Amino acid sequence: MSGDLKACIEALSGLDLDVNPATVQQKSRDLYWYSPILKRQLGAVTADFVVAPRNEDEIVRILATCWKHDVPVTVRGAGTGNYGQAMPLFGGAVLHTKHLDRIVRVGTDHMIAQPGVVIEHLEKTARESGREIRLFPSTAGTATIGGFIAGGSSGVGAIRWGGLRNPANLRRLRLVTMEEMPRVIELVGDDISKAAHAYGVNGVITEVEIPIDPASDWVDVLIGVDGFDRATELAVALGEDDTISKRMLSTFEAPIPELYFRRHGPFLVDGEAAIAMMVSRDTLPALVAHLSRLDHAHLRFRADAAEAPGKLPAVYELAWNHTTLRALRIDPSITYLQMMLPREKLAESFAAVRETFGDELMMHCEFTRFDGVVTPVGLPLVRFTSEERLEEIIMTIEAKLGLPVFNPHRVTLEEGGMKRTDVGQLEFKKQTDPKGLMNPGKMIAWTEPDWKPVPGKTFLFAK
Repeated sequence: MSGDLKACIEALSGLDLDVNPATVQQKSRDLYWYSPILKRQLGAVTADFVVAPRNEDEIVRILATCWKHDVPVTVRGAGTGNYGQAMPLFGGAVLHTKHLDRIVRVGTDHMIAQPGVVIEHLEKTARESGREIRLFPSTAGTATIGGFIAGGSSGVGAIRWGGLRNPANLRRLRLVTMEEMPRVIELVGDDISKAAHAYGVNGVITEVEIPIDPASDWVDVLIGVDGFDRATELAVALGEDDTISKRMLSTFEAPIPELYFRRHGPFLVDGEAAIAMMVSRDTLPALVAHLSRLDHAHLRFRADAAEAPGKLPAVYELAWNHTTLRALRIDPSITYLQMMLPREKLAESFAAVRETFGDELMMHCEFTRFDGVVTPVGLPLVRFTSEERLEEIIMTIEAKLGLPVFNPHRVTLEEGGMKRTDVGQLEFKKQTDPKGLMNPGKMIAWTEPDWKPVPGKTFLFAK
């Protein structure tokens, strides 16, 4: 499906091109190796060349040229995604956004940035004017804002603002279509969902507008709790306590903290579950007062305490998928899942998981808001033994325990998400990418609109 590569590369002469096989392969990869299944399936995936536009005009030229020569295009930011979102399954061009790294505007209630801006830089720039961004991934130090919106769904800040699907968290996207004469389109309101979390199958995002809010002084906190069920109960209470302003709320079943949070180890107690929080300095006394009334929960660490060393990782680098990364660095056999958990049956759900899997699964939850309701999303660590067993675990969680799994061991939008076609994104792709050259292979509905999931089978890599 790589079209006339020679003619395409010749037509793009004068741009920032890379055809060296070693560096092209490196820029064709993301953190797909979090999954042992994707590590095997995607290990040989590579583009044919990389092109890095310096402005929107060059993007238009690249897309028109690749369209003419039938060359696929996969957009890439920093490559911090975990599902192969930015990996070119059918070769062709990787369009790298490294030069599109300019913050266009900082307003009183919004920021406008190009897609290649590193998210940590957005936060620092906003804070220079007393503001802060709403959501960021645990990889904020390297991840780009374009990649986060195209490939992510939630992150730090979700306990206050919900995920990226909350319409209030994205104000505008600007993108270029892949046609004979590419168009520049601006999406606002409900139309943003046509391109957000679409893995770049619907065009190249060239500008992002996000809201910003008055900044708070956040303090990292770790709480030790006697038992994960009690930690969950406490986390729900803290999440709903409006006197405590929070930017992050995470829970970890023992032995995750003692095994994998090595830098914070001196502050933790073996055998305890842990709650990680980012709490505003002015409401930290309310948290301390809340914990003082409990005999099963203890404030083990606060970053503003005199005994806290200055070079510890930020607490958000213990949470979200950094939890998996920290575990992988110590035990390469660890992988993870993503699960929905019913707020009204949390204790029963956790009991069923423990009874079914024992220590094969270690629970880790990130608390967010769905329609304003404080709810944990499960990102349990899994002790991997074989692909067959991992598939069996997933099927058991869904079929026997009745808990939806958003499968991080699948490379397509549908299989890793809601397991159904997003009609809006499909129809938009027909308008913006009529040849189907944008990140091909990632949207099942493009070639199989009537696709239905089959437990234990993958769409692209079925034997």
